[in-house]
Amino acid sequence: MNKKTALITGATSGLGYEFVKLFANDGYDLVLVARNNIRLSEIKNSFKNVNVTTIAKDLSIEGAAREVFEQVEQEGILIDILVNNAGFGLKGSFDKLDIQKQLSMIQLNTGALTELTYYFLQKMKQRNSGRILNVASTAAFQPGPLMAVYFATKAYVLSLSEALMEELSGTSITVTALCPGATKTNFGAVANVENSKMFSQAMSAEVVAKQGYAALMNGKRVFVPGGANKAGVLGAKFMPRRLAAKVAKYVAGDK
Repeated sequence: MNKKTALITGATSGLGYEFVKLFANDGYDLVLVARNNIRLSEIKNSFKNVNVTTIAKDLSIEGAAREVFEQVEQEGILIDILVNNAGFGLKGSFDKLDIQKQLSMIQLNTGALTELTYYFLQKMKQRNSGRILNVASTAAFQPGPLMAVYFATKAYVLSLSEALMEELSGTSITVTALCPGATKTNFGAVANVENSKMFSQAMSAEVVAKQGYAALMNGKRVFVPGGANKAGVLGAKFMPRRLAAKVAKYVAGDK
């Protein structure tokens, strides 16, 4: 019997690397996608119990996601689980942040995720088997002043994931949106939010990944890890959007 294979984007650090460890521990072969080829090689050499294929690609570049799919196809690898984890954020006023960086964020957070889901979902439907985990965020549930584009991309990821899950009802394929709050990864440093109020009670990447992994395997539609995050999402759902935006702006500020 062939072993199952998981493809993980953003696999070299943070949540992505935690997912690598979880899948490897359960005996999954791995296809790991990230920009850092040296780090990919280090990870490959550290997991001897499973087959690891590495693909060094910058998914924020248009066309890169298609190239990942084509390489997987050329190597004859069947993807049983797709983990769309790669993404980044930026903090600052929309009109003052570099527009090219914001467009790259949109391409990575939504464009590449959409393409990979599109290509690999078609293959999963041929076999009527597969699971997809899209890493969204608690940011998906409200507008986010000072991180406007990031919050908008995560709202897209959540909406897409929920819609696909409904489209796939009656099949053996599931789509799970993982919506963590602040998490101790390099995201905070890249987004320049490490000193913000939102990161004052950040969860560990290991805990978030373990809970997200369980949600994926249980076929949950949406999963928010952590009691405080669940409460925050619930509050955002019932709060007027204008007020939710004010709260989001407040927590994005420095401590």
